[in-house]
Amino acid sequence: MNIAIPFAKGHGTGNDFLLLDDPENLLDLTPADTISLCDRRTGIGADGVLRLVRCAATPEASAMAADAEWFMDYRNADGSLGAMCGNGARVLARYLTASGRHRGGDLALATRAGVRHLHVPDGPDAHFGDVSISMGHPAFPGPDRVNVTVGAQRWPALHVNVGNPHAVVIVNDLDDAGTLATAPKVRPAYAYPYGVTVEFVRDLGSRHLVLRVHERGVGETPSCGTGAVAAVAAVLHYGPGTEGPVRYTVDAPGGRLLVDVAADGSMTLTGPAHVVAQGSISLHTHRPPLEPGERGLQRTAYGIPSPALLARADRGLCRLTELHGGLDTLEAGR
Repeated sequence: MNIAIPFAKGHGTGNDFLLLDDPENLLDLTPADTISLCDRRTGIGADGVLRLVRCAATPEASAMAADAEWFMDYRNADGSLGAMCGNGARVLARYLTASGRHRGGDLALATRAGVRHLHVPDGPDAHFGDVSISMGHPAFPGPDRVNVTVGAQRWPALHVNVGNPHAVVIVNDLDDAGTLATAPKVRPAYAYPYGVTVEFVRDLGSRHLVLRVHERGVGETPSCGTGAVAAVAAVLHYGPGTEGPVRYTVDAPGGRLLVDVAADGSMTLTGPAHVVAQGSISLHTHRPPLEPGERGLQRTAYGIPSPALLARADRGLCRLTELHGGLDTLEAGR
C-alpha cells in the first residue's frame, strides 16, 4: 500500500532532518520506515527523522503538556530512538515558525530528555535564521577511564551527557580521526549500552574549537549540536576554572555554532536552522495475510515480520490525509 504523508526537509549547519507533521499522533512509524525515509538514494535522505506531535496527544509526552505544546519524537537514521538533538530541535523550532504555528520569540519544546527552551528571533524570512536552545548543565556520568580507538591510535575520552551520550576526545589534528567510515571503538562497552556519539576536538585557543563527529546511528555528520556543547564541556572540564559568562565558537565541517556558558555553568547553543522544502512522501508498505480475527496493518522492521499489529495505522493514516487536504502538492525551495 502506498501511503502519502506530509513532510518538510531542514538542516542546521548541514546536519539534515526529515520532519513529519503528525500533530495528533496518528502515524505509527516503524524503524524500517525511518531507515527507508533517511536513505539518501531510495528515500529523501537525512541524518534523522523529527516527528512533530502535540504533547497532549501522546502518552510519551503527556506529563510535559502543561509546560510545552509540542513534542519532538526524534529517530536516528538507523531507526533507533533518540532522546535529544540540538540541531534537530532548532530546525523543528524553525519549522514551527515557517508553518505559522509559532510567531517567533520563546518556545518550549518537549523531548525525551525533558523540556527544552528555545528562542526564534524575528526576521524577514521565517524559513531561515539563527535559533537558540538552552541545553542545561552537562553531566559527567563516568566511568573515569573511557578510551577511543581509531586504527592504531588510541586516546582517553571524557563521557559527557547533554541529554544524549558523548565520548569527547581532544586531539592535535582532526585528520587523526581517519575517514570515520566506521564507528570508532569506545571502551569500556558498559559505559555506553545504547551506543555513543564521538567527538574529535581540537582547541585553537581564544575559546575557539574545531571538531569532527561520528554520530550514533548515523555515521560522520557535518555537524552535531549536542556534540558542540559536549566539546565545550570537555574543554572546560579539562582546563582551568573559567568564570562565566563566556562564549565559545565551535566550527564543524558543516558550519559554525556558538555555545554560551552562563555563570552557573548552564549552556545555550545558537546557530542557523533552515527549512528547505515541504511536500508529501509515500511510505511503501504491504499488507500480509491476517490470521482469523486479526485486524489492522502489520509492517516489518529491519526486513523481519513484526508480530505487533498496528491496529490504529489504517485509521491514523486516513486521518492524516484528511487533515492535510490530499497531500498532492509539493512546495520546494522555500
